[in-house]
Amino acid sequence: MSNVPENAPHHCPGTQSEDAGKVSACAGCPNQNICASGLPSGPDPAIEIIRNRLSNVKHKILILSGKGGVGKSTVTSLLGHGLAAKNPDINIGILDADICGPSQPRVLGVRGEQVHNSGSGWSPVYVKDNLSLMSIGFLLGSPNDAVIWRGPKKNGMIKQFLSEVDWGDLDYLLIDTPPGTSDEHLSLVQYLCGAGVSGAVVVTTPQEVALLDVRKEIHFCRKVALPVIGVIENMSLFVCPNCHSRSEIFPATTGGAVQMCTEMDVRMLGALPLDPLLARCCDAGDDFTAQLPHSPAVQQLRLIVDSIIAVCEESST
Repeated sequence: MSNVPENAPHHCPGTQSEDAGKVSACAGCPNQNICASGLPSGPDPAIEIIRNRLSNVKHKILILSGKGGVGKSTVTSLLGHGLAAKNPDINIGILDADICGPSQPRVLGVRGEQVHNSGSGWSPVYVKDNLSLMSIGFLLGSPNDAVIWRGPKKNGMIKQFLSEVDWGDLDYLLIDTPPGTSDEHLSLVQYLCGAGVSGAVVVTTPQEVALLDVRKEIHFCRKVALPVIGVIENMSLFVCPNCHSRSEIFPATTGGAVQMCTEMDVRMLGALPLDPLLARCCDAGDDFTAQLPHSPAVQQLRLIVDSIIAVCEESST
């Protein structure tokens, strides 16, 4: 028997195979060196370290999307601001796990800040009193520097973020991930398995070309036993900031996220309209929820935040 772990990709040769850690399918796996060494298989010691480090984080949520360009990082920042504004007594952290495309420092208005390292680990950068951020963007010499890393090095960086950042006491940790279902996602699920991950929020846009990849992301979650908290449809309608008329920019030719959620039996958390003022706030690093609290997007965001809180509290009881 090859003894393939439950959350391993289908092409994993298994820890007891002679090819373990030596074939192309093993490239990028965080356990490649352990498997190739031929030593008896055991739990990755990093899992216990991460469990202890995140023991004071109540709810850990991955923000996923199989498709790039659906506004996943924007939605992550909105959720961070929305949760932080909901109650000043709760603490929110955002981990920017998109190693090659770290956009959170720009979106949250903390570009140019530096991360301090102490005996207790890396200190995240505070966006506001109850909202903090950790990103590889703080560790680059210039915002224009490209991170040209293979899978193992990206996985190592994710492991460092999870095991060495001193978040303190957090109520919610939002993890912004890159598009797809590859190395980074497998590493995050594996490292968080002992820390008690609350689940995933999946972001999509209405058109079928995005929904194709989002369906794969939901199947990925089910394959690795990651609960799906729900789906957010971003850019569902365009709302004119002047006349407030609504138009479909991305036509939902197959029923959009609502139909997909019905077919796949997942929760629809809500739909965020496309607002050009939101894009401007992201470029400027401004808090859209504070700048335009009465906009349709912020009103919908509050409903989505309420739904996420309800699901997390229900799952923790």
